[in-house]
Amino acid sequence: MNQNRALFSIFLTIFIALLGVGVLIPIYPLLVVSHSPFRVIPDSWSSGSGLLMLGWLSASFPMAQFISSPIWGQLSDKFGRKRTMLLSVFGTSISYLLFAIAIIYKNIPLLFFSRIMDGCAGGNIAIAQAAIADISTPQNRAKNFGLIGMAFGLGFIIGPVIGGVFSNHNLVSWFNAATPFYFIAGLCFFNMFFIIKFLPETLKIRSEKRINITKPLHNIAMAFSKPGLRNIMPAIFLFNGGFTFFSTFCAVIMASKYHFTQTAIGNYFAYVGVMIVLSQGILVRRIAKVAKDYQVLRFSLFGTGICLMAYFFIPTGSYYLLYVIPPFLAGCNALTMSFNGALITRVTPENMRGEAMGINSSVMAMSWAIPAIISGYIASIGETLPILVGSIVCISGGVCFWLMFNPKQFPNV
Repeated sequence: MNQNRALFSIFLTIFIALLGVGVLIPIYPLLVVSHSPFRVIPDSWSSGSGLLMLGWLSASFPMAQFISSPIWGQLSDKFGRKRTMLLSVFGTSISYLLFAIAIIYKNIPLLFFSRIMDGCAGGNIAIAQAAIADISTPQNRAKNFGLIGMAFGLGFIIGPVIGGVFSNHNLVSWFNAATPFYFIAGLCFFNMFFIIKFLPETLKIRSEKRINITKPLHNIAMAFSKPGLRNIMPAIFLFNGGFTFFSTFCAVIMASKYHFTQTAIGNYFAYVGVMIVLSQGILVRRIAKVAKDYQVLRFSLFGTGICLMAYFFIPTGSYYLLYVIPPFLAGCNALTMSFNGALITRVTPENMRGEAMGINSSVMAMSWAIPAIISGYIASIGETLPILVGSIVCISGGVCFWLMFNPKQFPNV
């Protein structure tokens, strides 16, 4: 029973973290589009300037997370999981309160500060993963880590719906763009109660190593130099980067080009989330039985790029075609994410797999941050151009994987 309560506390932590990410999706367009009552940019700004600001705002979270996540992992090894998780969740709750206040007062610097603060505090997922590893046995480890995937999926499905509904003042008169963030902040405080009450300290042996603040940069260097990883990481960097070009401004395009309300945007991304969960639960398992990791990646990387390009060519009056793409996009995305992780573990020695996954996390954070910044400049030229660029970058990742990964070099794949 105690372990079940501990697992629920960890599950709740990951779920709320992803809920917060999902909530942002339908809210971001409201901050910059011209017809929004919650627009935060000054009237004197051009639409291009607003998109540029949104690109930097989107990038501020992963940039801060890139620096902080490896440090949080080291802190949890040194001071324990419970204490560091509490501190991380508390920081996240304050960041959401500040984000809500920044929307109300149209304070752009505070918007940036709150997202940076959330990125710096966002070590709770890494700590939660470590806590699950602490309390798991070899027999139930796979089952317990399956909770992480479930929490990710549910958070991404429910988060956009909450963002879309709780910001719609046509449903409830006092709802506005800040309301979802007050709600998420409240959930974070509720999460802290569960951690205090039900999560025991899971770390048995504490690390005596000094905190290495250069770990994030070291991880990036390792990604592109270590045998095995250097054959995979460039392609994965391009894949994640291409998808970031798409995701940063997809909701804005849906609002401005297809006139989706924030509720419709939230429902749409919930639909995408359902497709991802179904792909993870059905497609990935079936493909894993008949194909090797590298064989799947050779095609799923290209498939993702082709699906993104399809978004670019949907005419303004044919918004219904937007609902045709997600099953295919979700399938390619789920296959790439799942088989990428599996392939990384196959090309690295057993005693380095934890480090390899940490390196993968650092590369992912950078692949989210850099394209988000660049996409703002591209969107200021043409609003839909980031989608086209994203598709080309994803396809380039597929070409890169074909050229750089030779399965004959790795007998275990």
